[in-house]
Amino acid sequence: QVQLVESGGGLVQAGGSLRLSCAASGGTFRRYTMGWFRQPPGKEREFVAYISWIGSTTYYTDSVKGRFTISRDNAKNTVHLQMNSLKSEDTAVYHCAAGGSYSASWYLSSAYEYWGRGTQVTVSS
Repeated sequence: QVQLVESGGGLVQAGGSLRLSCAASGGTFRRYTMGWFRQPPGKEREFVAYISWIGSTTYYTDSVKGRFTISRDNAKNTVHLQMNSLKSEDTAVYHCAAGGSYSASWYLSSAYEYWGRGTQVTVSS
């Protein structure tokens, strides 16, 4: 059983930056592909980014490409999401997720077994 705890959310002005962190415990972190998803107010949860177990592969949804960067530190059992040039449409609860089984569709929430409770990001315009 893997436990995930997100941190680093908050209120920021448009154009600003935030760095989200996700701390994992209870499992072998390096075995898991890690993803970030977000749920804007009143909308469905959506994929943001994922990173492979050794960090060699990353993938982003189009709306955050060039602005967000996902990274991981397997020695510290953490994954980060650096968010720059934030826009009001980035306002959401951000969740990290861990997937231990192979998937060809890491952009789908069904590929992940474990989820954190989320951290709120609010971007004011």
